[in-house]
Amino acid sequence: MPGLTIWKNQEINKLRRDMDRLFARLRDDFGMPHLPKIVRDLPFIGLSETEDDLIVNAEIPGINPEDLDISIAEDILTIKGEMKQEFVEESENYHRMERQYGSFSRTLQLPCRVMIEDVKATYAKGILHIVMPKCKPERARAFKIKIR
Repeated sequence: MPGLTIWKNQEINKLRRDMDRLFARLRDDFGMPHLPKIVRDLPFIGLSETEDDLIVNAEIPGINPEDLDISIAEDILTIKGEMKQEFVEESENYHRMERQYGSFSRTLQLPCRVMIEDVKATYAKGILHIVMPKCKPERARAFKIKIR
């Protein structure tokens, strides 16, 4: 039964991401201000795993890398940032200026511990790419206990 629960949660999360993208696109394409702003505040995150690393890709377009704060505590990854965008469009009889300011925070529980000192992050073309080397599992140690 646990397998069914995991599948169900994955499908629900995929549906939620798809709906968030749809509403974000409607807001961007049609300028619909009544759509909730929170849709744009959460970066979309993908987590993958290799034998040695955990890899996170977060879609955070239009942000300055200096405005990002990435931290790891135990097995929790937190990505915080502040968005400061300004858009100006001008023509002969038309002028439009839009500004977008706001902060976001996204927390993700990692499936295992990582070597925090060796984590590397890059940001290019709106994608934050984080590579986190996994901690090697500790070998079980046996101790002989004396009886007194």
